[in-house]
Amino acid sequence: MAASSPTILGLPASPNHVQGSMSSMKAIAPYLAMIVSTLAYGGTNILGKLAIERGLNCFVLNVYRHLIAMMIFGPLSYVLERNQRPPLSLSILMKIFVLTLFGATIHLNLFYIGLDYTPPTVASALSSVIPVLTFTLAVLFRMEKVKIKSAKGIAKLIGALVCITGALLFTFWQGPLLPGFVKRPLIIVQGKNSGHGSKHYKDDWIKGSLLIFIANATFSVWFILQAKVCEVYSARLMMNTLIGFFASLQSAVAALIFDRNASSWKLEWNLQLITVLYSGIVISGLSYYLQTFCISKKGPVFAAMFSPLNLVLVALFSAFFFAERLHLSSLIGAFAMISGLYMVLWGKSKESDEEEERVAKVLPSERNPVT
Repeated sequence: MAASSPTILGLPASPNHVQGSMSSMKAIAPYLAMIVSTLAYGGTNILGKLAIERGLNCFVLNVYRHLIAMMIFGPLSYVLERNQRPPLSLSILMKIFVLTLFGATIHLNLFYIGLDYTPPTVASALSSVIPVLTFTLAVLFRMEKVKIKSAKGIAKLIGALVCITGALLFTFWQGPLLPGFVKRPLIIVQGKNSGHGSKHYKDDWIKGSLLIFIANATFSVWFILQAKVCEVYSARLMMNTLIGFFASLQSAVAALIFDRNASSWKLEWNLQLITVLYSGIVISGLSYYLQTFCISKKGPVFAAMFSPLNLVLVALFSAFFFAERLHLSSLIGAFAMISGLYMVLWGKSKESDEEEERVAKVLPSERNPVT
């Protein structure tokens, strides 16, 4: 009996149609993955701020969240990558250790310490430096090409500048205030630093911003190093398992040095536990894997360009739940960031199309060499 043909909406589908649909899904998968990852990071900025205000130690948070991620990735790697996982050498282990040190230990601990001094919106606004720093590093390491004479090269360059300009407008241009979405905050922060008008906030805003800037710089290095590691080790699940192991170990050492209070490790059924679970499952689990997937497919600059969207998401969340009023400059800056992001992604897409066409022309001659 002949095998039945695939159908779409009850109608027979040609192989070319099915193949085209699969190709389209593969093409948009990195974009969807980074949008989901950005949404997830917006949530952790809010939860992290609330939990730290209520006493959660940032080092302890990083230990727990990466232990959770390791327990998720370990079994998945054993089952799904058992027969195709490349061998681990000491060189690869050291590269993953350094990768973890920058992206999951230094970045996160500095970010959460800085978040203790700044509101989530400001912390997210400072993430606008990530695309520019990543783009600069990628050019220096010859991982990204900028062809000024081509439209796609100009689009990438101008898009990056427009994106960072929009983030600066969003953060520093205090235009007219817009009407608030809600009259009273739906979530009230009650903690040692609650209230943006407190003396603590006024005195330490610069300190917090500097810490978050350094954290974002290390995150840019994380994107570059991750692309390098993906070139020599393709097992993404095992890579993230090792990242979880090394990150929990490194943060545990930092916790023992900076906070030796045993009560800091105690978790109860409250917001702190929710933050740990969310950060472990959604961020260190899902988002880490999605980022690894996108970087291996599209490169570090592609993944970094979605960072400014985090600012828009956190600002809208803060407006609804914390009753923060947005400025007119916020809308202008958000529009500029999204426009700049689109320009860069357009340039990257055109480059990918040209690369696929070039490979398609080369492959037939390789498959059928002239004898």
